[in-house]
Amino acid sequence: MSTISTTLGDSAIMLRRNIKHSMRNPITMFNAILLPIVLMLMFVKVLGGGFDVGVSYIDYATPGLLVMAISYGLGATATAVNDDMTKGVINRFKVMDVSRGAMLTGHVVITTVRALVACAAIVGVAFLMGFDPGASALDWLGVLGVIVLLSFAASWLTVAMGLAAKSVESAGMATVPLIMLPFLSSAFVPAETMDTGVRQFVEYQPFTPIIETLRGLLAGDPSGGDTLAALAWCVGIAVVGYVWAISTFKKRA
Repeated sequence: MSTISTTLGDSAIMLRRNIKHSMRNPITMFNAILLPIVLMLMFVKVLGGGFDVGVSYIDYATPGLLVMAISYGLGATATAVNDDMTKGVINRFKVMDVSRGAMLTGHVVITTVRALVACAAIVGVAFLMGFDPGASALDWLGVLGVIVLLSFAASWLTVAMGLAAKSVESAGMATVPLIMLPFLSSAFVPAETMDTGVRQFVEYQPFTPIIETLRGLLAGDPSGGDTLAALAWCVGIAVVGYVWAISTFKKRA
């Protein structure tokens, strides 16, 4: 059997393991799927009337809520990876001659799948709340591509954080900046309405061009500059996360 087929087979086994763990942990499912919906209802129904964004607030907020749905599922990944590392699970898999790449890939794939489910739930609820996108079929395909790329990139960075952390608690805390960044972006109000200093931070942090890319695609009017910046950030995060994860894994496992 080839190395590639062995790695793919081991990755599928790790994926099934992580799916079972996710299904048995209701808190993980709540944080990843239900909590973003609760926040969506709060921002749109409670706070949305106070924001003047030039369009229906549900149309404006949905792209940011998609990114938030991705970020809210990352804490579970970091703690799961660290739990495997600190409890010796990874070392037991090594004795069983399981592919090393499969151990990390399983966590990346389940995080990406969980993010896609959360984003699908956000879109579904958004339509129930009056969401009216102008996106074409090609634009929707672009939205899916950006979501998958961001989920994949954030997953590798989170796996690296989980491997580097000394405890499960510190692994969970390490993802807090990723969870908070969507709040400090153009997710809920335009950057130009913010004070000096905050506005510059919002404009140059990674999630803002990603959100603006999703906003443009969903409106049927994508911006080339935002798209290039979003893709560059996603690729950069993925590369940093992958290199960091592999390097840490080789040192600790």
